[in-house]
Amino acid sequence: MINVAVICGGASVEHEVSVITAMQAAAALDRSKYNPVALYITKDGRFFTGGDLLNIEAYRDIPSAIAKAAQVVPVYDRGRSLLMSYPPKTFGKGSFIEVDAALLGAHGTNVEDGTLQGLLEYWQVPYSGCDVTASACGMDKWVMKSLFKSAGLPCLDGRLFGRNDFYNDIDAVLNELEGAFGYPLIVKPSNLGSSVGISKASDRIKLREAMETAFSYAAKVLVEPAVQNLREINCAVLGDCDGARASVCEEPLNATDILTFGDKYMGGSKNGAKAAPSKGTGSKASGMASLSRKVPADLPEEVSAKIQELAVKAFQAIGASGVARIDFLMDGATGELYINEINTAPGSLSYYLWEAQGMSFTALTDRLISLALKKKRDKDKLTFSFDTNLLANVSLPSSGGKTGGKM
Repeated sequence: MINVAVICGGASVEHEVSVITAMQAAAALDRSKYNPVALYITKDGRFFTGGDLLNIEAYRDIPSAIAKAAQVVPVYDRGRSLLMSYPPKTFGKGSFIEVDAALLGAHGTNVEDGTLQGLLEYWQVPYSGCDVTASACGMDKWVMKSLFKSAGLPCLDGRLFGRNDFYNDIDAVLNELEGAFGYPLIVKPSNLGSSVGISKASDRIKLREAMETAFSYAAKVLVEPAVQNLREINCAVLGDCDGARASVCEEPLNATDILTFGDKYMGGSKNGAKAAPSKGTGSKASGMASLSRKVPADLPEEVSAKIQELAVKAFQAIGASGVARIDFLMDGATGELYINEINTAPGSLSYYLWEAQGMSFTALTDRLISLALKKKRDKDKLTFSFDTNLLANVSLPSSGGKTGGKM
């Protein structure tokens, strides 16, 4: 039996969303092969585990849930990735759980941007999804856009501003944007997901308000021209550098021209379209699967094929692995396509797009764990050190009782 740490939470505005994704994934695991181990990260960075933390209902009262759970820390010890009880016992050995792989359900800053992935690298546990570099690139919308453009992929032009750039001369920034693009404009934090902090501005007053809103979530803000006659089309990709394939396309049927956090996760769509069902979660919480959408999207076959081709190329452009969702902006009148962004840890792991293609959620989680184990095997083949006697020959001048010193 393979012990799989199902990870969620963290210091992220998408904290609660990640819990839903993780609980869905845990429920979908093949219990004949995998033993799920909950690993919940609080908003202040503590780690907890326990059987109740695999139940979505427990998170309705998080303080009560963690009071019943066990606090742990990840430790690597002589070839084993362990969750050790914390604080350690004064006498005797503390309890531990050995972890064979990690299935990530975490979304947003500090967990999806390479930060958590770096910790998992040092913990030396195989983990699902993108590595440190791809996670960081996929989370930073400006870096991501630059990589896509360098790969020859279609993206909107944009401008990036830091907080000081904006507040030191607000009028100059607004003038630059009006001169470059005109209205309407889309304003978004450069490193958040789930549409948090994103606004549409149709005039100067709203543009300033949108910038101020975005800066309340991030130190850098990206501004782009809005696509007219907008249709949003999404496509997931599964695989790694050795091979990847695209899912069917979907079209979210949101009520507004920006797919908001509420549209995605809180039943924000008001058009009466049928939501994709959530299966196997044991609760009504269904994350991205609750969004009203058309699956497959109502597109000509050649357009769907083009989107799938671009999605795989975008996946490869940042060196992604596991499952990712690539979001497209389409001008419904001209048919022109732009890659909006890649989501390296999509809500609900985009399982509903794979189910529409014949792959069950259980099969998807199995594939993600297989890719995680493969990624770890590939890394283990690399050389990260070599024998040297350097330290045996180093001497430092006397510090005279002071700390430090120079070679």
